[in-house]
Amino acid sequence: MQTATARPAGHGKSWAMGFLVFGLVLACYWPAVRGELVLDDAAHITRPALRSWLGLGQIWFQRGATAQYYPLLNTAFWLEHRLWGDAVMGYHLVNILLHAAAACLLVAIVRRLALPGAWLAGLIFALHPVAVESVAWISEQKNNLSAVFFLGAALVYLGFDGDRRPSRYWTASVLFLLALLTKTVTATLPPALLVVLWWRRGRLGWKRDVLPLLPWFILGAAAGLYTAWFERQLAGAQGPEFSLSLVERCLVAGRAIWFYLGSLLWPADLMFIYPRWTVNGTETWQYLFPLGVAALAAGLWLAARRTGGPRSRTAAAGLAGFLVFAGMLFPVLGFLNINWFRFAYVADHFQYLANLGLIVPLAAGFAQATSPLRQSRTAVVRGMPTVAAGLLVAGLGALTWLQSGTYRDPTTLYRATLARNPACWVAHNNLAWELARSAASVPEAVIHYEEALRLNPACAEAHDNYAGLLATLPGQTNAAIAHFEEALRLRPDFTETHANLANLLARNPGRRAEAVAQYQETLRLAPDLAEVHYSLANVLAQMPGRLPEALAQYELALRLKPDLAQAHVNLANELAKLPGRMNEALAHYAEALRIDPRLVGAHYDLAVQLSDLPGREADAQRHFEEALRLRPDYAKAHNNLAVLLARQGRLDEARRHWEQAVQLDPNYEDARRNLDLLRQRAQH
Repeated sequence: MQTATARPAGHGKSWAMGFLVFGLVLACYWPAVRGELVLDDAAHITRPALRSWLGLGQIWFQRGATAQYYPLLNTAFWLEHRLWGDAVMGYHLVNILLHAAAACLLVAIVRRLALPGAWLAGLIFALHPVAVESVAWISEQKNNLSAVFFLGAALVYLGFDGDRRPSRYWTASVLFLLALLTKTVTATLPPALLVVLWWRRGRLGWKRDVLPLLPWFILGAAAGLYTAWFERQLAGAQGPEFSLSLVERCLVAGRAIWFYLGSLLWPADLMFIYPRWTVNGTETWQYLFPLGVAALAAGLWLAARRTGGPRSRTAAAGLAGFLVFAGMLFPVLGFLNINWFRFAYVADHFQYLANLGLIVPLAAGFAQATSPLRQSRTAVVRGMPTVAAGLLVAGLGALTWLQSGTYRDPTTLYRATLARNPACWVAHNNLAWELARSAASVPEAVIHYEEALRLNPACAEAHDNYAGLLATLPGQTNAAIAHFEEALRLRPDFTETHANLANLLARNPGRRAEAVAQYQETLRLAPDLAEVHYSLANVLAQMPGRLPEALAQYELALRLKPDLAQAHVNLANELAKLPGRMNEALAHYAEALRIDPRLVGAHYDLAVQLSDLPGREADAQRHFEEALRLRPDYAKAHNNLAVLLARQGRLDEARRHWEQAVQLDPNYEDARRNLDLLRQRAQH
């Protein structure tokens, strides 16, 4: 008879609590599960050029292929796109699952450290509203995914610290490397581990504690330096907005630490983008922040110097927690340039991992302080700590549920931001962009663009966006051109603005030469933009003597993007005008329709050419009819099909199509004239 295998005490409870964490996180973030893309999400979800296996290689080895060089993160996005494409729910669910997994890993770490309050710490981290920005915002999957690797590496390393097994060390090292490849703020793990080891033993040894982590420090430093360079050179984190002195950066850092401490302890008035502080080294009150941080650290250090007793142990834990908290915040305290600092010096997603440094000692302190109550003989008293912890967790969960609801769509998010930060120029600009998509809300979009430019007249992006809207409004062409030109004055290398200005100038036959110059400047800055080569070709094709250049630009566009169907059509139209090149034209029409069989213009243009070729009338008729099937109100197709039918003597059918053409467009002179001629012929 076999005996049942004994399970470790609490094994079943741990699994139940783990499922509870996942369930609570999913419930609290449910309002964001169907949330739309916000801010830079579209730049992180794998763009079409990178969705192939070749694109996966570019993610890893081509500098600038992605918005940030976090290749493992972008590989995760690449894989997710293969699984569910652009469906945003999948990305939100992954963020939620990763966040819950990180909370469970935190519980395991606290238990390994033999601290009380492990599940309370995990629940606080899982349900704290300051984490909403990292979980509900798809772009911040780098926080959630890197946290899993970060905490996994910490857990395995703590195991290695106990038994010194090489396999644990190498496993932890691989996890740390994966964390760095996901987000380089995880380079703060080795110093954080040293702080934890100091707290456990009271001192650090070179051989036992420092030496094993030395390769991690080197890896972290290399990754951090590269990310800092990337932020400056490729992400745009340089210029007047970042010209702070060392003293001013210290002022930012001191204030930021207090800000993050306050957000963790009292998560009220959280917002997507906070007001950007005015830093001034001549204002005495601003020095109170760094001085306060120094005083707090000194006080914790003095308390931790006591020898013996539980109080000194608690004080040491407080100092260790603060050092981990501040140390993990160091990369985002203002000493390094980060593109986000254009908007604000602080952000909720910056403190995602750093919060662990305070959550763990606070939860452990609560559990230790309430331990006597749990020993009470009175059931009510014994249950008080659990009730208090439950109320805390429930309150945090309710705040998270409310906060995650602001991420359901961009308009809601930007309106919520402006409600608490009315001077946020980027929220005005982005809200205007969203509003401009609907004709009914264009007047409000204009108001927000003008407010964005009032708050930040030097914002080239706002000038460009506003100009794009003005270009669609009657009588606003000159104003649009002025805003495009101002954007280029502020940012001469703004590729999109050169292209947008060129598109607008190309509408005016008298300014086509200027449009060509703007297209050429765009291509000087970004030679691989197939759509710009195509647009330049369209303009050149309308200018006397420039057809050879136009053909060359069409071919360049198609070399860069062979599936650009309309470029095949327009190239075919131009080739058809040249002696002896009809076969090439027909091949491009055929390729366009292979790429997109529903391309109405391709069917129509091909039919027009075929109708003039001997023996191809039936093919021409088939393409005219397909164009009309796809677009029954295509008056020109009705007219030209009627002409083809009349040549074949099918006058009744021709009459019906001419009548439809005139009915669709009463001012269509060719159709009306053809119909009148047919009627006159019938009378004779």
